[in-house]
Amino acid sequence: MQRRLAAIVHADLAGFTRMMEGAETRTFRHLKSAQIEVWRPAIDAGRGRLVGTAGDAMLAEFGSAVSAVAAAIDIQERMARFNEALSEEQRMLFRVGVHLGEVIIDDEDQNIFGDGVNLAARIQTLAEPGGIAVSRAVRDLVELRTEYAFHDGGEHQLKNVSRSVQVFHVRPAKLMAPGTTTRMVPQIILRFEGPDSAGRKHTFEVSMEKLVGQSQGMCIGRAADQCELVVPHPTVSRRHARLSLSGEALQVEDLGSTNGTAVNGTVLKAGAPTALQAGSKLRLGDVELVVHHT
Repeated sequence: MQRRLAAIVHADLAGFTRMMEGAETRTFRHLKSAQIEVWRPAIDAGRGRLVGTAGDAMLAEFGSAVSAVAAAIDIQERMARFNEALSEEQRMLFRVGVHLGEVIIDDEDQNIFGDGVNLAARIQTLAEPGGIAVSRAVRDLVELRTEYAFHDGGEHQLKNVSRSVQVFHVRPAKLMAPGTTTRMVPQIILRFEGPDSAGRKHTFEVSMEKLVGQSQGMCIGRAADQCELVVPHPTVSRRHARLSLSGEALQVEDLGSTNGTAVNGTVLKAGAPTALQAGSKLRLGDVELVVHHT
């Protein structure tokens, strides 16, 4: 049994189940094209190794954290160009997670296992569709290109991981705030309440003051260990949607959920923020919530 330190890149396609249900053959064809035209060249250019693919997931390893993050950025940049040729509903938005840790190598097929791989997979679930999330171990070793910057995503308690893990998002520097400003925040409570398809009521609340303090927004989903706003229903994805502020405007975006997000009957495209107002109807899977200000 061999062990070595490796930088692990784990990726997963947001909304894969929904895409396969809508157009199975086309989705499979686009996924294979992405693997051949985007992933393999980017990994080869970074002197990494594509360990394997399973459905919509991909796993690669690199000799350094710097190479792994550079390859992850290269992959997302190439995917953006790849998606330009596709209609919006066909576009493939991968979540990418990067972690530096020890791995175990299977001598027979050169597959890799261990906590390092598991953590990369967990971190990947916290990335935005089309985005990159990395562990603190990676952030501390990597200096990004000037057009990118790390954004602190906070500490998370990940599934089957005993310790909390601090996550950082890699984002274009032009989207990062140049500094922190202080502003007056109205004392408003946002209340979301409504029934699921069986008539069971669901409710959660969040203050505007707390939302303003979350530059990344707040995640809505059924996983209490991954989301600040929890809707415990089987049709709601573990990380379903994100609630945020754009200036003073409240907005929501789908995070590649399995059963979709809709506002006033209009289904949202993953990663496309849509405005919410008092009285708006927000549907998460089979749960429809009305927005109230109190």
